[in-house]
Amino acid sequence: MSDEILTVLEVAALLKVADKTVYTMAQKGQIPAFRVRGQWRFRRLDIDAWIEAQTTAQRRPEEDDA
Repeated sequence: MSDEILTVLEVAALLKVADKTVYTMAQKGQIPAFRVRGQWRFRRLDIDAWIEAQTTAQRRPEEDDA
């Protein structure tokens, strides 16, 4: 489902990090998120794009060194 909405716990499991890490990242705007009645939610498409962007950003310094 392309418009899947994830919770903090689901994103934490996907990224294999603690739920507090996801919560902190959302609060700081470091990961795409939105709030519904005070609870953080994440669009799966946004998270997938964010993961891809993080992966690409990690590759760039190595490519510059080559």
